[in-house]
Amino acid sequence: MHPIRMKRCPKCRRDYFDDSLAFCLDDGGRLLEGPAPDGLPTEIIPGYDSPTLTLNEPVTTAEIRSREKRIGPLLALTVGVILLAGFGWLAYSYYGARSSQIESIAVMPFVNLGGNPDIEYLSDGITESLINSLSTIPSLSVKARSSVFTYKGKDVTPRQVGSDLTVQAVVTGRVIQRGDQLILNVSLVDTANGNNIWGAQYTRPMTDLVQLQNEIARDVSGELRSKLGGGGQTPKNYTENAEAYQLYLRGRYHWNKRTPEDLKKSVEYFQRAIDKDPTYALAYAAMAETYILIPGFGIESQAEYYARARAAATKALEIDDSLAEAHNALAAVLKGQDWKFSEAEAEWRKAIELNPNYASAHQWYGEFLVSMGRHRDALAEMRRAQELDPLSLIINGILGATLSQNGQHEEALVQLKKTLEMDPHFPRTHVYLAEVYQNMGRFEEAADEFAILFVMGGGGSQERAAQLASAVKSAARSEGEKGYSRAMAEMLGSDLRNKRTPASVLAGYWGRAGEPDKAFAILEKAYQQRDDSIVMLKASRMDPLKGDPRYKDLLRRVGLPE
Repeated sequence: MHPIRMKRCPKCRRDYFDDSLAFCLDDGGRLLEGPAPDGLPTEIIPGYDSPTLTLNEPVTTAEIRSREKRIGPLLALTVGVILLAGFGWLAYSYYGARSSQIESIAVMPFVNLGGNPDIEYLSDGITESLINSLSTIPSLSVKARSSVFTYKGKDVTPRQVGSDLTVQAVVTGRVIQRGDQLILNVSLVDTANGNNIWGAQYTRPMTDLVQLQNEIARDVSGELRSKLGGGGQTPKNYTENAEAYQLYLRGRYHWNKRTPEDLKKSVEYFQRAIDKDPTYALAYAAMAETYILIPGFGIESQAEYYARARAAATKALEIDDSLAEAHNALAAVLKGQDWKFSEAEAEWRKAIELNPNYASAHQWYGEFLVSMGRHRDALAEMRRAQELDPLSLIINGILGATLSQNGQHEEALVQLKKTLEMDPHFPRTHVYLAEVYQNMGRFEEAADEFAILFVMGGGGSQERAAQLASAVKSAARSEGEKGYSRAMAEMLGSDLRNKRTPASVLAGYWGRAGEPDKAFAILEKAYQQRDDSIVMLKASRMDPLKGDPRYKDLLRRVGLPE
């Protein structure tokens, strides 16, 4: 017996099984010992019968031709199956995947086509109401208001929004007022290809504004639920009173400006909405969250506004205990004023359970976890908040601060510099940057950030800010951290910006300056006044005080874990 090896013509690539041949029968080219069908070895081809044949009898040319004919169709069939499977996979990847589930969406700011500033609150308010309604759909990620409103007034494509916010679809809308008629054009667009998935036009009198908002939410929700293959909650109608609803939208319009004046104006509108409909739970909840924010500007009585927030949140929950906003506000009161930390955590968990897409609940809960010293859990909540609201300045800033509290100073610096690129004029970013630089021992850079804040806060001119920064830097050069901290404590203690410096911040500086008695005097006063900054006793700025018996005593009295 002897094996016959396959040969191939290098020109026409015809295969031969007769090893006695030296030249191709078709073109006369010299035959080479070569592979069987492309990519397979000559001697062993799994599942292939004839790469190497062992014969007892001579093989005739007719038998060789017969075997070649049997092999040819088999190879063609195999290649065909492979190509068909490949095209099928590509078709599914492109068409099947896009026509199945929509799991993430952004509602873009509705465009006020008429440009009438008097109805700007309507286009903004309808957008926000639709965001809130869609947030109730299980398994759907809905981007928060503050992220989508960064696109207001800008000409952007659905593809760009999809890339920026990582969403599969966007809702767009146009609002036109003609007399007492309101015309809305709404579309649901695929961000991958820009195709319109669904669209509708609504024409209603202004007196039917509540029903119009609910109808749009129901239609878009229905379309999305069909794409999700599951159910969702029917959009809730919180009031039947059109005037109350418009007043609520006006309140939200001012609330989102986040200045002290606008926050107080928003309270007025929420109260007027409640006067029109005393059962308007959503207006009570919005008022409660507003009362929580006002003292943060450092010019109002904490106790007074916490009391107002508690009353409004409690009333909202009496009417409707499914409002995440009301649970969020009540949790803040329980933390900041009552120091009932386990009850506060339960309320935040309830708020997130009711609305997993509520970025502010994740943010506030994350800040609470920082105060408890649970930094890893806090980072998880802040990252979730950022995922829901990726362009929010405050959330991005607090994420950076949380990273620093967890000892990840370099990562914090990267995060805060990204936040600064988003808007260099947002004051809180400079606050967090200064704290990170302090934690890293980069005191001159920290002083520069505080100088920027000094000017932004209306404390004085750039020249005056430069003088203060120079004094702080000089102290840092001569005495290091102690000199820097003493200079900062003296500067902030003089209330140069006409704003209240949080007690924990001021005490932290005195602690790092080597003046624990001054630090604990400030903290004791904060404790007696139930200053909410006392809950930040576990922050890294308190590190120099943590070995003092007075520190543990304060933790015990406030109810914070050691």
